[in-house]
Amino acid sequence: MRFDLVTLFPDFFASPLSSGLLGKAFSKAIATVHCTNPRDFTTDKHHRVDDEPYGGGVGMLMKPEPIFAAVESLPALPRRAVVLMTPQGKPMHQAMFQQFAIDYKQLVIICGHYEGVDERVLNLVTQEVSLGDFVLTCGEIPALALLNGVIRLLPGTVGKAESLKAESFEDGLLDFPQYTRPAVFREWDVPAVLLSGNHQAIAQWRKAQQIERTRDRRPDLYDQWLEDQSSQESYDSETPEG
Repeated sequence: MRFDLVTLFPDFFASPLSSGLLGKAFSKAIATVHCTNPRDFTTDKHHRVDDEPYGGGVGMLMKPEPIFAAVESLPALPRRAVVLMTPQGKPMHQAMFQQFAIDYKQLVIICGHYEGVDERVLNLVTQEVSLGDFVLTCGEIPALALLNGVIRLLPGTVGKAESLKAESFEDGLLDFPQYTRPAVFREWDVPAVLLSGNHQAIAQWRKAQQIERTRDRRPDLYDQWLEDQSSQESYDSETPEG
């Protein structure tokens, strides 16, 4: 899968993209990443990529011309999405990462800066994405999160693909508590069921813990999970057998 980062700060990505699972994914050619700097496409002697907003206001906006030129300089694969990182976008979630990993072969990620980008840049964009309901100094931080979330889902990135199926959000619930050796640490015991060797009982305990943890920590996810469960039960009851 190809990732194109349209960024004023390519060096921001140097260390994260060369280490850990991301570094392995690139070394194995599971994914490729290319950084394109809009400043390289400016035409004035000062190489300005920002200007004052029409109508007045605080701060500066990224100009449209360098961004358009940067994006239009890139090769366009048949299955391509152009994503703008912006606080006004749709918050990231696991299903979004899965959709990008499955449906696309190329992600062009535009990293906003200053007070944002000229509104006309949206004519290039297929999706606006946010890290959450807060403001950061640059779009490179959420862009790195998007890269990480998508690349780890690509086949071959994670050593044991089964581990991706048993983690938070995969079935609409948070993950269950997990423990490793020693069985007793500072008087805190590993739950006895995990030491029992009874795989059915362990699976039941884990599911119950997922439901309880999601209900207590993320009631929004819990309500959605209940709604999804109800919809699935209604569908199953209306679907003829055989």
